[in-house]
Amino acid sequence: MKFGILVNEGPYQHQASDTAYQFCKAVLAKGWQVQRVFFYHDGVNNATKLTEPPQDDRNIVQRWSRLAEEHDIDLVVCVAAALRRGIREDNLAPGFRISGLGQLVESGIQADRLVVFGD
Repeated sequence: MKFGILVNEGPYQHQASDTAYQFCKAVLAKGWQVQRVFFYHDGVNNATKLTEPPQDDRNIVQRWSRLAEEHDIDLVVCVAAALRRGIREDNLAPGFRISGLGQLVESGIQADRLVVFGD
């Protein structure tokens, strides 16, 4: 089974990013595939390397980067939503890339399921 994931909320304002991350780990543990994770609206804030949570807190951005590296997952950030929030190529965390909504549409077509996290 191949999954596309859409994350619409930021890493620390809402549980959507944490839940999406845990869902991806569960999918991979089952031997299925995460085809792409698309970050949209405030979800683009999951992609900035400028995030510095306290040492005793989880680093969600780093978690996404590591998951992408370990499992060759495409992490795509919506260009329009990113630019509105000051996120550009030069401040993206490792493993993320900026692209357009066409990548979300493509994910919806290619995946068996597109799962949405956040409003």
